[in-house]
Amino acid sequence: MAKMNVKKGDNVMVIAGKDKGNAGKVLKVLPEENRVYVEGVNIVSKSKKPRNAQDKGGILKQEAAIDASNVMHICPACGEVVRVRHGKEENEKGEMKSVRLCAKCGASLDEKKSSAKKAAKKAAKTKAKKAENKD
Repeated sequence: MAKMNVKKGDNVMVIAGKDKGNAGKVLKVLPEENRVYVEGVNIVSKSKKPRNAQDKGGILKQEAAIDASNVMHICPACGEVVRVRHGKEENEKGEMKSVRLCAKCGASLDEKKSSAKKAAKKAAKTKAKKAENKD
């Protein structure tokens, strides 16, 4: 079983299938089946039977699972749809930790939203330095 690049809470965009182009947050991940549930994507109708007198039956609309290969990350730093690169990063304790990185700008996809801005600034600075070195 291959390691999945998608985790619960990630913002992703559907790149294939009937909902191609739709974006949403990952609600649930099933690594054994390589499938994910994305908010507002692959909506199916499911009938519900009333189980007692107070319970209401009817037709419910809910998300169904889609294959994990049909979604791509939306980078919080650069705001684009990107592939995921894996790398090592040192944490506060000095231990090496495996992290998911944006393949375009190099920002960490595992960081919280507040530090995503810092990562974007850092990526912009390194990009500017590379541009200066080329000139």
